[in-house]
Amino acid sequence: MVYYGYFQNAIVQLEALGLTDVLLPFFLIFTIVFAILQRTEILGHDKKNFNVMIALVLAFGVIIPHITGAYPPGADVVDIINRALPNVSMVLIAILMVLILLGLFGWSVGGEGTSIQGWIAVLSFIAVVYIFGAAADLWHIPNWLGWLHDPDAQALVVVLLIFGLVVWFVTKDDESAGESALKSLGDTVAELFKKH
Repeated sequence: MVYYGYFQNAIVQLEALGLTDVLLPFFLIFTIVFAILQRTEILGHDKKNFNVMIALVLAFGVIIPHITGAYPPGADVVDIINRALPNVSMVLIAILMVLILLGLFGWSVGGEGTSIQGWIAVLSFIAVVYIFGAAADLWHIPNWLGWLHDPDAQALVVVLLIFGLVVWFVTKDDESAGESALKSLGDTVAELFKKH
């Protein structure tokens, strides 16, 4: 028998009572429908009681067929929601991580964007995609690159890349005839975050 702590035991008990099969999907559907009805005022202004009733009916309309087994095989809405929510949560967390990295570099969304900020956005996005992909074991490093798993080697690669970037930035020629393709791509990404 597996021993759980008090908190884990409470979660197991809640799961046995139908936390993920009944309560969470019910609250999710009810909240989303109610919020949409309140915001759009489809039924009119100050019709909160009608909005509550419609949200309740729709939430129960999804949950009851799941409990009774009335959904056809493979079309159970609650099962689909329970399979999709972790992935949606992962995407939201990844987006939040990109925004945190952008904020770390002093970038406020909606401000004046420069090409370096565009490149910071691109690199932050690539870093988060790589980190989440590595956590999901999507990237398989070839055997001959196995040395990259060593933290000392990773630090050395980062230091060399930063050193190379600083040397390039200091020694680059001024562009007078036209912008390079890389700079224009950075400017384009920066434009996405500019307030219009």
